Amino acid sequence: MNFTPIGLQIPKLLLPRADVDLTKWAVVACDQYTSQPDYWAQVEALVGKAPSTLRLILPEVYLGASDEAQRIAAIHETMRRYLAEGILESQAPGMALVERETARGRVRKGLIAALDLEHYDFTPGAKTLIRPTEGTILERLPPRVRVREQAPLELPHVMVLIDDPEHSVIEPLFAEPLEELYNLPLMLDSGRVRGWRLDHPLLMQWVVERLAGLASPVLFNDRYGVTEEPVMLYAMGDGNHSFATAKTIWENLKRHASDPAAIMDHPARHALVELVNLHDEGLKFEAIHRVAFNINPTLLLGTMADFCANQGSTLTVIDHPSWQAARQAWREMEQLEQRSNCHTLAFTSRDQHGVLLIEQPRLTLPVASLQAFLDQYLENQPEARIDYIHGEDTLEQLSAQFGNIGFYLPALAKEDFFRTVIRDGALPRKTFSMGEADEKRFYLECRRII
Repeated sequence: MNFTPIGLQIPKLLLPRADVDLTKWAVVACDQYTSQPDYWAQVEALVGKAPSTLRLILPEVYLGASDEAQRIAAIHETMRRYLAEGILESQAPGMALVERETARGRVRKGLIAALDLEHYDFTPGAKTLIRPTEGTILERLPPRVRVREQAPLELPHVMVLIDDPEHSVIEPLFAEPLEELYNLPLMLDSGRVRGWRLDHPLLMQWVVERLAGLASPVLFNDRYGVTEEPVMLYAMGDGNHSFATAKTIWENLKRHASDPAAIMDHPARHALVELVNLHDEGLKFEAIHRVAFNINPTLLLGTMADFCANQGSTLTVIDHPSWQAARQAWREMEQLEQRSNCHTLAFTSRDQHGVLLIEQPRLTLPVASLQAFLDQYLENQPEARIDYIHGEDTLEQLSAQFGNIGFYLPALAKEDFFRTVIRDGALPRKTFSMGEADEKRFYLECRRII
């Protein structure tokens, strides 16, 4: 069942048969723990010879490894074997309602559905119904394409956000008496996940009608203060490059199709995702800080002042005697950023700490203003590099080393998320994080794409 105006398809899911150990079956998104091979070694030891989505994905810790081609071939063979042996069972057309409890006690609600790739474009500046929220790095797509292009199955770790402050789409469905599909603890103390079958025609129609309401051009333009702006109903949360990979393969299929009309019914036209309400209480946006290495902090700040001036902005550096004092001053100034047209950032290095005040910024977010400068600055500093830091303690430790400077960024306000993407387009890379690695989506449901 396709609802093309809102880019939605009711999928036919595949789920493991009853005798499969679901804790061994469900594995975290392949783009997590990319610098921690020990984590994936633990997963390997835990799974053993049991059926598992570990055999259906390529953890990105292994991208570029000498045996990458063999791993991909094994993935495709295992997919075919799981289908042939009945390890995966076909379900009636329908969606799945999901409740994810993380190890930190957060509870996130979601809805498994398929989205129409005809409504998505990761070209910078494209204004489609489904939009990327971070810039797509094209160099990251080819290895993902190699995994998916010959695969008979897809497994979703993509989470797509809808802006539903009234909680009108997903949340009311949890009051319905639905059949439970799965209920399992996730491996390595990662929490728990439950799922329910959502296939009653009236409930599916409820979802369609509520999404169509959010996609109303009148409501859209009024909510975001725009005029005749194309509607954005879905915003990528996690899995931007995986969704872009699905789009790349779909465009390749269309390009080489002998029958351009018939190809439009190909299952690869849609991609399976978990829809999540931006306003879900269990969904937390966390800041990602920056540390620049192998630079002169004083010269960097001076160059930043010149960069801001060229952008029509003004940079003021307010020094403080310690990092703790700078951080406290920044927190007190956060309200200033909300009241007037300015951005505030805290910074720290071995010899200097303070707050940066950017008045009349050209971009909407503080992270965008900072990243635009750092991208240009680092191009002319061959020895310099940048890293993206989650923890405040790590930021302080790295910034205290000679030749480094750290920038402390505010967490992205969820209520500004859609408005910012609509106004500015895709955000700078590493703008926000939707939780820690073990809070990401675990593979569970599958779908045929050939």
